[in-house]
Amino acid sequence: MPPTALLIGGTGPTGPHILRALEAKGLTVTIVHSGRHELDEVAHVEHLHTDVRSGRAVLDAIGDRTFDAAVVTYGRLREIAEVLEGRVGQFVSIGGAPAYRGFFDPDRFEPAGMPVPTGEDGPTSTGDDDAKSDRIRRTEQALFAHHPSATHFRYPYVYGPRQPVPREWYFVRRLRDGRRRIVVPDGGLTLATYGYAENLAHGVALAVGNDRAAGEIFNLGDREALTLAQVGAICADALGHDVDLVSIPWDLAPCTRPLVGQHRTTHRVLDIAKAVHLLGYDDVVPARAALARAARWLNEHPPGPGGIEEQVLEDPFDYHAEDLLLAWWDDARASYADPHVDRPTRPGYGLHYGGPGTSYPRPDTRS
Repeated sequence: MPPTALLIGGTGPTGPHILRALEAKGLTVTIVHSGRHELDEVAHVEHLHTDVRSGRAVLDAIGDRTFDAAVVTYGRLREIAEVLEGRVGQFVSIGGAPAYRGFFDPDRFEPAGMPVPTGEDGPTSTGDDDAKSDRIRRTEQALFAHHPSATHFRYPYVYGPRQPVPREWYFVRRLRDGRRRIVVPDGGLTLATYGYAENLAHGVALAVGNDRAAGEIFNLGDREALTLAQVGAICADALGHDVDLVSIPWDLAPCTRPLVGQHRTTHRVLDIAKAVHLLGYDDVVPARAALARAARWLNEHPPGPGGIEEQVLEDPFDYHAEDLLLAWWDDARASYADPHVDRPTRPGYGLHYGGPGTSYPRPDTRS
């Protein structure tokens, strides 16, 4: 008989891609999920409907069956790990980057901000961090107690079709609404690791049946981390629009909070080198192409105004307030007086610099 796999979840953004990858490995897959969301892409496999937030309900659904592998993408992970002990040959689970100290609160570091990049050996949450981060960290410990040879993935934010928290909607809706000047904070230079659903699914599937993955935790995400400004420019280009991304200091631009997703513009960059070297991970779709796909999909399948996606993003799309901010900023810039304009010398970029703005001849600094 072919090897079997239990896929818990399976109908979210990454689920269908994981299913296809497991089938490509020759596994016969059974999906366990709530049944509230059904997708044509996964309709051809066996479905067991239950409450995946209850370990007991999952156990009742599978009965006395055993599986060669389980991939747990959703549900109450601690309880599922407990009830599947001794029932699966390989346990592969999905958690999140909030296990790291400072992911939700960059002020946990002094100066503020997570290490860039953050590797799997980076500091994780402790009891004095926010409750959500600490629960995620303790869940990791619990699952390895039940499955010492498990493989666990720390996902970043996910993007792609059917993502309930669509970061790109900040730009896509404004572009659809005719906005051609969009505010970004601090130059839009904030970096964050995101993961395109197809890329993440590929990384997870690489661990199934791979002895090198046993007992390991992996960061996962796109190989390239894009700045907020790059995200906006790629979304605009994908939709065929020109856009002026207006940089306004973060503390003066509250309309950008939904885009940044935290109370500082510090970076959240994961080091995925371990997945690259141990699992052979590479992007199925490079980040820039994947982001363009996501923007076009959102443009073709727009969330309803005020719907659950916008409620989760907490973006009011208050264009009147944004226009007042932009008008004030234009006036402030127009009244700016360069303090160096009448000085005999102007600040330079350093004699080592040879890029745009370089003036020649340069001073001869040789002794």
